[in-house]
Amino acid sequence: MDLVQPPGQYLAQLNVARAVDDLDSPRLAPFVSALDAVNAVAERSPGFIWRLEAEGDDALIKATDDGRFIVNMSVWETPAHLEHFVWNTIHKRVYAMKSKWFETMATPHFVMWWVDRTHRPTPEEAMARLADLTANGPTARAFGWESLPNIKLWMSQRCA
Repeated sequence: MDLVQPPGQYLAQLNVARAVDDLDSPRLAPFVSALDAVNAVAERSPGFIWRLEAEGDDALIKATDDGRFIVNMSVWETPAHLEHFVWNTIHKRVYAMKSKWFETMATPHFVMWWVDRTHRPTPEEAMARLADLTANGPTARAFGWESLPNIKLWMSQRCA
């Protein structure tokens, strides 16, 4: 299924992970210490609109009662803007290390969907999109890179 960005819409994304250890453990320290830099690059990147932040340590947002399960959610002007950030910035180097810090998930850990330009998704909305992708595969409601015909870096740049 090939999707085209609808007029008046932005791209929202959710990325989830479950850490192999407690987030304040020495094993996760390199990941946690890199988050401020990754978030700063995202916020300065062309096409960045918004990212989910929480009070206090906004880098470690939790969407469930599982203290090791974390989420990252953001909104971008276009898929090309998100693609550039993911595969051409410090994000790629951190992502390449994910197997050291996070469990391999048996279900999708990343989902995208279109949102109206003024809408900022909630964690609950995003988790519902991920559940939809898991249950139904890629649809116009919830999809991955493979549904965006002009976005190709994910095929050659995968890190883990």
